Amino acid sequence: MFQILLKRFKLLSIIISLVFCASTQKAISQEQNKQVAKHVILIGVDGFGGYAFEKAKIPNIREMMKNGSYSLKARAVLPSSSAVNWASMLMGSGPELHGFTEWDSREPELPSANLGKSEIYPTIFSLVDTQLPKAKKGAIYTWGGIRNLFERDLVDLDYNAENDTLTLEKATKFIIKEKPVFTFIHLDDADHTGHKIGFDSPEYYMDIEAIDVLIGKMITSLEDKNLMKETIIILTSDHGGNRKSHGGKTLKEVEIPWIAYGKGISSQGEMSTTIVTYDTAATIAFLLGLEIPEFWRGKPVKNILDK
Repeated sequence: MFQILLKRFKLLSIIISLVFCASTQKAISQEQNKQVAKHVILIGVDGFGGYAFEKAKIPNIREMMKNGSYSLKARAVLPSSSAVNWASMLMGSGPELHGFTEWDSREPELPSANLGKSEIYPTIFSLVDTQLPKAKKGAIYTWGGIRNLFERDLVDLDYNAENDTLTLEKATKFIIKEKPVFTFIHLDDADHTGHKIGFDSPEYYMDIEAIDVLIGKMITSLEDKNLMKETIIILTSDHGGNRKSHGGKTLKEVEIPWIAYGKGISSQGEMSTTIVTYDTAATIAFLLGLEIPEFWRGKPVKNILDK
């Protein structure tokens, strides 16, 4: 009789333990899926290598670094070219899965491992569209090649501007008027100068500094409308540059900045966290409380949040 009662007690203990673990796991999952901010803005500065911070006079970006979390040693995927890295940044995976493999890929050279609604590898826009169907979202970009790398039919604003000034002006107006959950802003002027004159030239740094001024104006405009209280900005790049080109395997081409700033972001400053560009999409999904697809390879950078 005693042995029977003992077995029943052990069985009951196991059941209670399993229920407790399941409840704990559910609570952790719910905590992880909590939306941190109402708005996330991803600013991608084309050709902005981590090395450029040694010389560039960028007080607004440095203020974001001081009051946020950052790394200047995040890494692009290879090849260190534009389309392949913008795709990786938005699609949460590398080229071996999304299939965009070249500088100006118009379509995947390698068949995508997964296809979403718009018949391309699902981006962060697709996640927002599926899980927050009423939320506004937009893509405003200076380089036209961006149009091939996201689901244009899923966004509320798809705008290709002539230069970075017009890009940021359009983006700022869109954010203030529509209050989108997610906005992607692509800036290209510095990359043009890098190819023409050099990625370590005075003219290149002048363009980086002009971009800093534009970003500062945008943040001020959002602060004036009380939007920064519920906004997180992630600033990063697709690649750096070496002399007048990129696409190679040098650190000047592969190491990129990755800066998080805004609501709920820790002011820890520099992080030692390993970050690859496809972690950006996963981090945005995490910040918006979205479920991250199993087939994405990016991991959210969670230690940017205040504890």
